[in-house]
Amino acid sequence: MKRLLFSLILWLPLGAHAALNVFACEPEWAALARELGGDDVKVYSATTAFQDPHRIEARPSLIAQMRRANLVVCSGAELETGWLPLLLRDAGNAAIQPGRPGYFEATQFVTMLEKPARLDRSGGDVHAAGNPHIHTDPRNIARVGKALSTRLAEIDPARAAAYRARGEAFDARWQAAIVRWETRAGPLRNMPVAVQHKSFSYLLAWLGMREVLTLEPKPGIEPSVGHLARVAETLQTTPAKMVLRAAYHSPRPADWLSQRSGIPAVVLPYTVGGSKQAGDLFGLFDDTLDQLLKAAQ
Repeated sequence: MKRLLFSLILWLPLGAHAALNVFACEPEWAALARELGGDDVKVYSATTAFQDPHRIEARPSLIAQMRRANLVVCSGAELETGWLPLLLRDAGNAAIQPGRPGYFEATQFVTMLEKPARLDRSGGDVHAAGNPHIHTDPRNIARVGKALSTRLAEIDPARAAAYRARGEAFDARWQAAIVRWETRAGPLRNMPVAVQHKSFSYLLAWLGMREVLTLEPKPGIEPSVGHLARVAETLQTTPAKMVLRAAYHSPRPADWLSQRSGIPAVVLPYTVGGSKQAGDLFGLFDDTLDQLLKAAQ
C-alpha cells in the first residue's frame, strides 16, 4: 500500500502543476514572459543581447528546447527567418507551429514602421512586413504584453486567472513607467542622430528624435572605411548630436565616425541584458534614457 501511494504522489503533481515551457527567440520576450508568467512558466531565451538576432545558428540545443516548448514567442516579421523555420521543422512539435496557439509573433500586435515600397533582396536585410525591432518603443511592449497574457491563459486555462492578474499588474506598472520615461526624455525631442543599423526606429519615433544618417550602406551590410568617410562628409551639412549602436554591433563603424566627427558614439543596451543596468524590461529603458541624456549634455 505504501509503495502504491508513493507512486501516485510521484505521478499526480507532475501532470497537474508542471510549469509551462516558453521558448523565447529574444531576451525582451523572455523577460516579458517571466513578468506575465511568474512561477507558472519556465522560460528559455534562444539568444542574448550580444548576439545579432538576424544571424543565429540552429544548434541542436535550441532544437531540444523547442521540442519541449508549449509556447514559442518571437518577434516575427522575418527577423528570425534565417534560423527559426529550421528549428520549427526539426523540433517536430506540432503544438508550436505557425497558425497554432503555441506560436506567437509579437509584431502581429503592433503597427509596423518602414514597410518597403518594393522588395529587392539586393538591398540587404529588407523585411517585407516592416522594421521588426518593435520592442524599442515601450508602448509596443504594452500592446504585446496584453496579447501574450491572453495567449498564456488560452494555452494554460487552469491558471488563466493568474495570468490575467499578473498581466494587469504589469500593465499598470508599465504605463506609470512610460509616463516617467517620457517626462525624463523631454530634452531629447527633435534631436538629430545617426544610427549604425536601423535598430532604434521605434525608439526614436517614440521620443521624437530624428534619424538623419545610417552608417550601413544597406541594411545588415557593415560599412567600409570609404563609405564611412562619405558619411563623415555628409555630417558637415547634416549634423547629428550622436551616433547610436546596439550592444551586439561591432564598435568599429560608430567609433571610427565618432573619432573623425567629434560626436559621441553611444552604445545602447537594445534589449534586456545589454548592460549591467538593463537586467529587466524596466532597467532596459532606464539605462537607454540614461545613455541618451548623458550623450546629449
